Amino acid sequence: MTPLRRTTRETDVEIGLNPGGTGARIDTTIPFLDHMLNTLARYSGLDLSITARGDLPHHLIEDVAITLGMFLAAAAPATAARYGERTIPMDDALVQCVIDLGGRPYYRGPLPSTLYDHWMRSFSDNAKATIHLRVIRGADRHHVVEAAFKALGLALRDALRETGAVFSTKGTAVIDAGDA
Repeated sequence: MTPLRRTTRETDVEIGLNPGGTGARIDTTIPFLDHMLNTLARYSGLDLSITARGDLPHHLIEDVAITLGMFLAAAAPATAARYGERTIPMDDALVQCVIDLGGRPYYRGPLPSTLYDHWMRSFSDNAKATIHLRVIRGADRHHVVEAAFKALGLALRDALRETGAVFSTKGTAVIDAGDA
């Protein structure tokens, strides 16, 4: 798949896949975001290549989520399993993620970090995915957020699995803009 680049006055983000299963390469200048994106790539089975630069952490975190969501929406095959669900324990944290890649964006959280809760919402909106995150328990914010990214990654692995059939009673949606 062709890399996707999103550039604004505030950020410059490029996302693609590394060829040949070489693992993820993530560089956003924000160590915790890099850690979460490496975790997501590892658990989803996607060898992501992400480079991002920006003026403020909030702008960069949001724009990486937007771009990754757009990339995933374009990359997901029409014959993907579409649904995924995983619950992940991490020390004191227990987090469940349920996802539907059916083209209808909706996010329900929250996470105990406004930046990463916003990341999930921005990702969901741009991936055109329904994502429900349920923090069942957890006191350590780092553990809760990391468990959420692990759960999202494994749920994405399930949802992106090729099935050979369109998982919808509507079939494949075709949109024709005509001469608009």
